[in-house]
Amino acid sequence: MFIGKKAFKALILLITIVICSFMCVPFTAAADSYDGLYLGGFPAGFVLSTTKVEVIGLCEVVTESGVSCPARDAGIKAGDVIEKINGEEVNKCSDVNSFVGRDYKKYEVELLRGNETVTVEVKPVKDRASGGKRIGVLVKDSINGIGTVTYIDKSNGKFASLGHPVTDTDNNLVKINGGTVYNGLIYDVKKGQRGAPGELKGAFESTQIGEAKINCACGVYGNLSNNFNCAKLIKIEKASVDEVTIGSAYIYSTVYGKEPKSYKISIVKVDKNNKDNRNFVIKIEDKELLEKTGGIVQGMSGSPIVQNGKLIGAVTHVFINDPTRGYGIAIDKMTSSY
Repeated sequence: MFIGKKAFKALILLITIVICSFMCVPFTAAADSYDGLYLGGFPAGFVLSTTKVEVIGLCEVVTESGVSCPARDAGIKAGDVIEKINGEEVNKCSDVNSFVGRDYKKYEVELLRGNETVTVEVKPVKDRASGGKRIGVLVKDSINGIGTVTYIDKSNGKFASLGHPVTDTDNNLVKINGGTVYNGLIYDVKKGQRGAPGELKGAFESTQIGEAKINCACGVYGNLSNNFNCAKLIKIEKASVDEVTIGSAYIYSTVYGKEPKSYKISIVKVDKNNKDNRNFVIKIEDKELLEKTGGIVQGMSGSPIVQNGKLIGAVTHVFINDPTRGYGIAIDKMTSSY
C-alpha cells in the first residue's frame, strides 16, 4: 500500500511536468518573438542640430596687412543669432562662411538680438591662411546635454526620451535639424534641495542609441540605430492613463553608471486632460534615491513610470520648492507623438 502511494504520486508528478512543459513552450516562443516596447531608464547624451546659428564669440582674422575683426567693427555681439546674410536664411554654421565667401558688393547680416531684429553691414577680409573671406565670428548650431530614454519601440525602430521639449532660455521650443543620441554614463550627482534643483553629471559614450528626428512637446524622438541591442532591456506593455490609480508605483532611472534601477514612488494625483502634459503628480518614496539625489534632479527627465507592471508615463519636471515631488506625462501622449 505504501509502495503503491509512492508510485501513484510519482505518476502524477510526471504527468504534471509533461503538461507544464507543453504549456511553457508556446509562452516562451511568444516572448522571444516580442518586438514591442522595451523599458528605458538609462542615460543618453544628446547632440541636437538646431536651425539657429548663434554667435558665441568674436575673433581676430589674420590678413596679409594685419589682424582685424569685421564682425566687431559692424557691431555684432555674442548672443546674437544670425538669421540671414544678404537675404539668404542661415540655418547652420557652414552657411556663414559659404555666404560670406560669395562675391557681393556689400554684405548685410540680419541678426536677432533678444526680441529685436537688427541689420548690420559687414566688410569681410581675406584670411591669410585659408585664402577665404572671413568676418571673425565664432558660432554654434547645436545643443547638447544628458537626459533619460523612456522607451525603445523595437518593432518600429524608434526611441522616445525626456518627456518634455528641449527649450531655449526663453522657454521656447527649439527647432532641430536632426542630431545624434549617444549612450551615456552618469558619474556624479548634485543633490537637489528646496529651491535649488539637483543635477545628474554624465559623459557621452561613443556608441549610438540613434538619430534624433523631432523635438516636440512630449520629448525628443528618433530612429533607433540598427545595431542597438535590446537584450538587457525589460519587455513591457503600456497602460492607458485611464488605468492609472492613486498609490504605489515605480520609476526606472540611472543615478550612477549606466544601468537603471527601480525606485518606489507614489502617484499623488492624476490629471488626464492637462494641457501642459502634466498628467501625474508623483512623490519619491524610495529612501535610497532620496539619500543619493534628494528627489528628482535634472537629467532624470524621461525616467519611465511603471504601475502594476505596465508603463504608464515618464518623469518630466521637479517641484522647485520640494524636490521629492514632480510631474509626469502619460505614456498615451508620448507614444502618439512619433
